[in-house]
Amino acid sequence: MFVLAIDTSSPAVTTGVVSVGPEVALVAVRSPIAARGHGELLAPGIDACLHDAGIAARQVGAVVVGTGPGPYTSLRVGLVTAAAFADALGIPAYGVCSLDAIAEACADEPALLVATDARRREVYFARYAHGRRDGELGVDRPDVVPTAGLTAVAGTDLYDWPGLRRRPEQHPEPGALVRLARERIESGALGEPLVPLYLRRPDAVVPGAPKTVSQ
Repeated sequence: MFVLAIDTSSPAVTTGVVSVGPEVALVAVRSPIAARGHGELLAPGIDACLHDAGIAARQVGAVVVGTGPGPYTSLRVGLVTAAAFADALGIPAYGVCSLDAIAEACADEPALLVATDARRREVYFARYAHGRRDGELGVDRPDVVPTAGLTAVAGTDLYDWPGLRRRPEQHPEPGALVRLARERIESGALGEPLVPLYLRRPDAVVPGAPKTVSQ
């Protein structure tokens, strides 16, 4: 089965076609870095991956998308696109935590911090042991992120954590996203609501009612 993988939780506009069989194999990928270009680059990236894989959209059997945490606008682009693509083809869509996907590619690490840029000089973060999350997701300033007992860090390279070895994995990879959803894909599980992990309120808010002017 061919699976379309999407992630827009980071500055990378990630799309990929992944083959799921006896092994999970990456067939095609596009991952340009464009922090504010997700809306413009995601659809062309999907088209390019389908072309590189030599398949038509109708040959895709499922969609997997990173649900964040990530910036409000870019995350919505990925989730809405994944839902629309799946709905148009009548195939299931599955969500995967984007930090979990980064950690999955670092499964050899027994004590890992995964941190991604949350803007406002903050990071989204979680701790992992051999690819499995240990504790809750969080968002905070880099200098107060708890690192006791950790030995390595993956994700954003905007900040340094003294004493932690830097891993090269910065963004979720299509193969990792699909591996985390593999059980659902192979069991034929029904598609699920794609719920974004924002961890905090978006900057954009609905305007309040006009103030009453007294005379």
